[in-house]
Amino acid sequence: MATPSSGSDTHAHSGLLQFLKGYLGVWVEVLRTRFDLVLNELEEERERLQQLVILAAATCFCLGVGVLLVTFFLVVLFWDSNYRLAVVGGLAVAYLAAGVLAGYTARQKLRQRPRLFSASLGELAKDSQHLSS
Repeated sequence: MATPSSGSDTHAHSGLLQFLKGYLGVWVEVLRTRFDLVLNELEEERERLQQLVILAAATCFCLGVGVLLVTFFLVVLFWDSNYRLAVVGGLAVAYLAAGVLAGYTARQKLRQRPRLFSASLGELAKDSQHLSS
């Protein structure tokens, strides 16, 4: 009986194993890079939202106090005149209009936010294009 030459089989087997390890290593590195990109985008979005919330709270507080003080000042200024109800009504209409405008602007800003994971999706599309060609 003839025995297969174990030297050439072992060499071919170890070469194939090295190739597969290298190929798998490349894919693991590609996936790790893409995962890092997704995590970076998530972190950037989280920081952007934190900044927006802090700025919105500070804006609301300062504008609220300012509006109350201006309203109080105007009501006191016109208290002894026949126009005090007109002043209070005019201020109410102005504040309501400003609130509607601010709400509309906020809605537009939310609709125009950048697409989440756009860089990651672009890189995955490039990867897919390279693999298919």
